Amino acid sequence: VQLQASGGGLVQAGGSLRLSCTASGRSFSRHAVGWFRQAPGKEREFVAAINWSGQSTYYADSVQGRFTISRDNAKNTVYLQMNSLKPEDTAVYYCAAKYTDPFAGSSDYTNQFYAYWGQGTQVTVSS
Repeated sequence: VQLQASGGGLVQAGGSLRLSCTASGRSFSRHAVGWFRQAPGKEREFVAAINWSGQSTYYADSVQGRFTISRDNAKNTVYLQMNSLKPEDTAVYYCAAKYTDPFAGSSDYTNQFYAYWGQGTQVTVSS
């Protein structure tokens, strides 16, 4: 599975962006997809994840209520809608995918043990 992240850019604080993660090579309709981010000088951190069907979603506390992850398996695409952006959201955002067991718990989605990773897309939020 090859992943392509897109949609990053420069936005003012309080603004919105929608990131897209599109898979090619094979379908990832049976894969969980996560979004992670890495700010300069910081470790990469979990942002949000969604299970294969889209019925279960998981968020970091820092983005809960502001970001929404969704997927369209027919388009092989996962989205991250980011609202009320803050300067501290500035980072390179990465999407990742992995197959998960049907009985996987939340920790299986929030860890960084994903098999497939896309290149990052830069999000910059100005104050």
